[in-house]
Amino acid sequence: MATIKDLQCVICGRSYRPQEVQYTCPVCGEAGTLDVRYDYAALAQSLDRDALSHSQQEERNIWRYKPLLPLRPEAVVPPLSVGWTPVYESARLAERLGVRQAFVKDEGRNPTASFKDRASALIVARALEQGVRVVSTASTGNAAAALAGIMASVPGMTAIIFVPATAPEAKIAQLLVYGAHVFMVEDSYDVAFDLCMQTCLEQGWYCRNTGVNPFTTEGKKTAGLEIAEQFAWNPPDVVVVSVGDGNIISGVYKGFYDLQQMGWLQRIPRLIGVQSSGSMALVHAWEQGIAGQDMQPMPADTLADSISAGLPRDRVKALRAVTATGGAYVAVPDAAILAAIPELARLTGVFAEPAAAAAFAGAQRAVESGHIHPDESVLLLLTGNGLKDVRRAAQTVSGGVRVAPDMNAIRQLVTKMELV
Repeated sequence: MATIKDLQCVICGRSYRPQEVQYTCPVCGEAGTLDVRYDYAALAQSLDRDALSHSQQEERNIWRYKPLLPLRPEAVVPPLSVGWTPVYESARLAERLGVRQAFVKDEGRNPTASFKDRASALIVARALEQGVRVVSTASTGNAAAALAGIMASVPGMTAIIFVPATAPEAKIAQLLVYGAHVFMVEDSYDVAFDLCMQTCLEQGWYCRNTGVNPFTTEGKKTAGLEIAEQFAWNPPDVVVVSVGDGNIISGVYKGFYDLQQMGWLQRIPRLIGVQSSGSMALVHAWEQGIAGQDMQPMPADTLADSISAGLPRDRVKALRAVTATGGAYVAVPDAAILAAIPELARLTGVFAEPAAAAAFAGAQRAVESGHIHPDESVLLLLTGNGLKDVRRAAQTVSGGVRVAPDMNAIRQLVTKMELV
């Protein structure tokens, strides 16, 4: 087990024992999210990087990194296999972006088809350790589905979900299929988030809310650990991540950071965060030099529901992830996000939901603005499968030809299409 040294506030630097505080810094409030810190020297001394890789060949999921996670060795973990998602190199994508090499990591291959399974798996494992049976979260869909799906695989657990009523129907249906209790809040995600947090505190439920629960970052850091290992501990120059609440980019950074502190990684890739121009609170803060704790709510109106957040909850860590790596934040319009869905699919074979396709649109913008250079290697972290929001994908394409059930009609059509 990676024994927790302390929990440290990202704003004031105060340290707490794990038993002292459950969510955020009592002094700094909600913006004071906590870093889970370890004794890195002890970890480096007790673990061998190459031995870990060789000994975990059969465990192709996040639990291969259990020695680097805040769980006891004997901890019971959910049975669904989360993580170790594939990385694909695409020469056509590299050519389209104008970079030396390009890769995509397909998080849609997780059990509930999104990156959010990583955090939910760890949160549920932590809940099991503590004997907690009711876990709740607020979400625009993916985090909720992840929690509902992971908890459905564990007998005797109850998931209670707060979602904005405007969440895509497919995502709400997924929650109900898993048997979660779903509260469809007739307001924004930010309002649903606050209601969920208040209810958890009143009812004594364990709250999975993004960023506020420090262990969501620890679950999401497994993507950084995987990227490092999948690239033989020499990751790409740049990793591009779509950003809403900021917890994914924070988690990816934390994974790289932990490995660097242990001496397993020589450098951390530059991180490029991508937001919709309709929900760009972090882009604005980064461009204006506004500290995370000083950020104010901004409009959040984007078709990429998974990255819609008026006041990102993990904003301090999210800004740090970019500034500490020499990266950048970029904004792209919803039209570019929509256009990226079919183009990305045709370049890589990966069908991405709008929030995931935003990484491709953002990478294009980052190349144009000089944040990514032609001689660099780039990885796009694709956070969710396109089936999460088929309605949006359908808006990007047209075609399909009705044809009579007759071979002559088929031959005429083929000839017309100039396929022969």
